[in-house]
Amino acid sequence: MDLLRHLRLFVVVAEELHFSRAADLIGMAQPPLSQSIRRLEAHLGAELFDRSRRHVRLTPAGELLLAESRTLLAAEQHLRTAMAGAKEPDTLRVGVPPQTSAAALHALLTACARELPGVLVEPQEQAGAEQLRLLRSGELDVGLLHHPLTAADDLVAGPAAETDWGVVLHRASAPARRPEVGLAELSGHDLVIFPRAAAPGWYDEILAACRAAGFTPAAVRHAGTPEFVLGMVASGHGVAFDDGRTAAKEPRTAWRPLTGRPLRLRTSAVWPRRSGHPAAPAFARTAARALTGSGAAGPPRRAAPDGAGGPRPWSVVFDGDRHTATDTTQEKRS
Repeated sequence: MDLLRHLRLFVVVAEELHFSRAADLIGMAQPPLSQSIRRLEAHLGAELFDRSRRHVRLTPAGELLLAESRTLLAAEQHLRTAMAGAKEPDTLRVGVPPQTSAAALHALLTACARELPGVLVEPQEQAGAEQLRLLRSGELDVGLLHHPLTAADDLVAGPAAETDWGVVLHRASAPARRPEVGLAELSGHDLVIFPRAAAPGWYDEILAACRAAGFTPAAVRHAGTPEFVLGMVASGHGVAFDDGRTAAKEPRTAWRPLTGRPLRLRTSAVWPRRSGHPAAPAFARTAARALTGSGAAGPPRRAAPDGAGGPRPWSVVFDGDRHTATDTTQEKRS
């Protein structure tokens, strides 16, 4: 006999003192409910309800059982809750671009701890092409990839966090004296930038914007981490582009917005369409909010709309094989 189940049914009847109404609340027919109560009475050897009058009443034994049942069922729920809390958290393996700043990573992990209880986010520093390989091999659950993106049937992307990038300059340089800087004013400077393999599409978009504005770097120097970028600029070895988080840590550098805001980074969480981790869509929404508003020294950032607030209904993949990449969704909207 499933005693706990019978006690749950008994409590509903005892609180309603009406078998038909109790059956409706439980979602079962009245005859099986009455039979369950009879079996419980037989099991306990006591009548629980006085059915001799027009209205159903609890017997003294029934009143005692009602109080004990509530205590027992509350203890059972407490036990279930405690056991659920003791379970190992569900791990979500997340690829993070190497050029992600400490401030952005902190904002992301803090938001995940707050908004995704029971999910242990395990960040792994991986370049875009490597993230794609690991996503497709099942060794990574979600990747954080920079746009532009191109269509692919096996991956889907969540909403994008948008960030206007400015320029990181040596504080003593002439452009640093202006409230904002045009790309053409950077002529003659070297450009310190992340390696192209980390995000080929975004890399190409940056250089294309520079050329279009009349800034052809004297040399292109590669730096794999924000700290290396900062050290190069602080030592007078060029200028760099970011959202302001990097320059805020170094007094010898300055961050200035770019005239016309020509560089806008868009980042989305991407995961496999089939056999995707169940927490991936929720992580994507959390990441978009966290990476949009993590308090950089630069201009305010905003989350790109994604329809109903969930994942975009299109498949995407970071283009690591071509020198240019396009977001096919944006093309359709144009």
